[in-house]
Amino acid sequence: MQVESFFPSRSGCAVLILCSGTILAAVAGCHRPPAPDVVATVNGKDILRAEMERYYKASIGDNPEQPSADQADIVRLTILDRLIDAEILQQQAAKANLVASDDEVNTKLTEMRALSTQEEFDKTLKAKNETLDDLKTEIRRNLTETKLLNKEIESKVNITDGEISDYYATHKADFNLIEPRYGLAQIVVTSAPSPQISNLQNNKASGDADAKKKIEALHNRLESGEDFSTLAMQFSENSTAANGGDMGFVLESQLRSDPEAYAAISKLKPGQNTEVLPVVDGATHRTMGYAIYKLISREPAGQRELNDPSVQQRIRQGLREGHAQLLKSAYFEKLHNDAKVHNYLADQILSKGAS
Repeated sequence: MQVESFFPSRSGCAVLILCSGTILAAVAGCHRPPAPDVVATVNGKDILRAEMERYYKASIGDNPEQPSADQADIVRLTILDRLIDAEILQQQAAKANLVASDDEVNTKLTEMRALSTQEEFDKTLKAKNETLDDLKTEIRRNLTETKLLNKEIESKVNITDGEISDYYATHKADFNLIEPRYGLAQIVVTSAPSPQISNLQNNKASGDADAKKKIEALHNRLESGEDFSTLAMQFSENSTAANGGDMGFVLESQLRSDPEAYAAISKLKPGQNTEVLPVVDGATHRTMGYAIYKLISREPAGQRELNDPSVQQRIRQGLREGHAQLLKSAYFEKLHNDAKVHNYLADQILSKGAS
């Protein structure tokens, strides 16, 4: 005897079940195409094309040399992959009740507004193709991710004195300085045109005259007591901006290759800044821009012992960062494995390639 049963499933798709003796065959489910504005889903949550395109436009900026169709798709896939990972983290944070509150978002927004004038703030939003609501969403996402990682990763990293001692014993030679070195930070403004802007304000000097005007204004703000690191993040025009201008340690021999910078820096006490100095191309000897340097520390040559607090701090920080990065990588992989992700953009690209 064969019985046929036809009824709607919870998803609204028809399910046909055929029963015959001890054999049960089920044909179930249906795959509906996504809405045109959906490029991916994470556990059923849509990621919209508009958000991906906003980040895409910000990534290519006003560069007159536009990417090819294939290059553009590679960039979009990379951006979408990051949005998928971000959504996975946001959902995990929501489960743990760690989503940033409105008060936390508004406090952070107020801090960001205080770093620049309203005109500069609005200009930055426009350059990033962002609305104020977009910025708030980004702030909430970043704060939420930080809260989640602090709870799941950072709070669980513990570096012992024994690990520090073991590391020092293995790497003792690394703490023997053959020459003095200088801990430096910098604010750099370049006069050469470039589409690559690293600072938070997306602020770039348009030429030599503009570069001089900008660096002098920043120097005046430093003289008025504003924070060097904050101004570097907001306005410096090179890769160190993201770290508040921190250059790490520079050996004296390297510093001497720029006599004018060495002469100015060697006169400073830790915490002091130089005047505005030219940035000169070593090959052409042409001025490429201007810089202000801050001396953070000066260390003489010689062996640093384990009982030196700065040695212990350096080792502890390095070990902590390395271990935290390992745990983060494993944590991200686990969350990704547990999530149900569908990348429709990837499907579309593969479909075009096969046609």
